[in-house]
Amino acid sequence: MYNQLIFLPLYNGLVGIMDLLPGIDVGIAVIIFTVIIRLILFPLSKSSLLTQVRMKEVEPEANKIKAQYANDKKTQALKVMELYKEKKVKPLSGVLLLIIQLPILLALISVFYKIIPTIHPELLYSFIHVPSASPTLLGLDLTSKSITLALITAVIQFLQLHFSVAARQQKALSATTLKNGGTLDMPAKLAGSMNSQMKFLLPIIAFVSVYWIIPTSFPQASAVIAIYWSVSSLFTLGQELYVKKRYLMRSN
Repeated sequence: MYNQLIFLPLYNGLVGIMDLLPGIDVGIAVIIFTVIIRLILFPLSKSSLLTQVRMKEVEPEANKIKAQYANDKKTQALKVMELYKEKKVKPLSGVLLLIIQLPILLALISVFYKIIPTIHPELLYSFIHVPSASPTLLGLDLTSKSITLALITAVIQFLQLHFSVAARQQKALSATTLKNGGTLDMPAKLAGSMNSQMKFLLPIIAFVSVYWIIPTSFPQASAVIAIYWSVSSLFTLGQELYVKKRYLMRSN
């Protein structure tokens, strides 16, 4: 079922792009394919992002409830859920997105592994032809790991985290609290500290993953995975900026 419903449609989708655009190299096809996948998932991603922002907005109230009912966890949980319901926040929407994305991500790793260096005709639908596609990205060889792509992945990951709506919102909330003469509580300090650390830690993890960790198991797919990771991070950044401008500013 996994092969029929997830892996084969994704594999044929990527090869189909190469078939429809003769002469295209694998790297460009992966970029187009990644954008298409992210556009399909955009409605769920938008809902998850809006939920994250709304949860951040009600976080000060939620923290007050947690402090007030620190010794009564059951009442604390009920009060927090009542707050979410009142503010129309759906905390589980992010979990749904993760559940959907995880099998797709795992399938994509297999797809990329079976694209480089050659395409497997036995995996194609009858209406998809084996294209003549070069395993390159604008001349860059994709059959082995690439320090250039690893560095690009790390830089884009940093930019995505630096300009993320959630991080900027946390910074703005903290600045407003201090400007009004208040003090940051422990959860706010922890959130700010974690955002700062993740902004530098995750790009390092991205670089190490695509240059050292992934090549040990998927040596032929590491460069393509780096392309997918980079484009996906750029799409996430663009998506957050779009949602902020289209939905959040308008609602404020």
